[in-house]
Amino acid sequence: MNHYTLADMTPGLTESFTVTVTAEMMEQFCAITGDVSPIHMDEDYARGRGYPGRVVYGMLGASFFSTLAGVYLPGEHCLLHGVECRFARPVFLGDTLTVTGTVVSVSEAVAEAEIKAVITNQDGKKVTRGVIKAGLAK
Repeated sequence: MNHYTLADMTPGLTESFTVTVTAEMMEQFCAITGDVSPIHMDEDYARGRGYPGRVVYGMLGASFFSTLAGVYLPGEHCLLHGVECRFARPVFLGDTLTVTGTVVSVSEAVAEAEIKAVITNQDGKKVTRGVIKAGLAK
């Protein structure tokens, strides 16, 4: 876990991590949210819609923005103020995702850093884009 403070957060500071999406993650996400849409839960249904397999919940992928902010950038001292995200491509079971965040601006007045975030798959294709507003103690 990183320990960046507001003073450490400078534009251009970048952190990233990788994670592989598993069926277990999908099952846990389903149990938490109650989203039983067949595109996420039924292999045959997803294939019938033209996908190579079950489509990972968009919000499961986007939830890694929380990990980025709470563990990597800034880490321990972060309290999320906001997250905006856009889904560029679907994610599938077994995909290995690289989650990267880069500080774009810092506001001392509101003790907040704006972080541009992107998730790419193992093929280097962007699957999710986001903007994170990370609150930090002064």
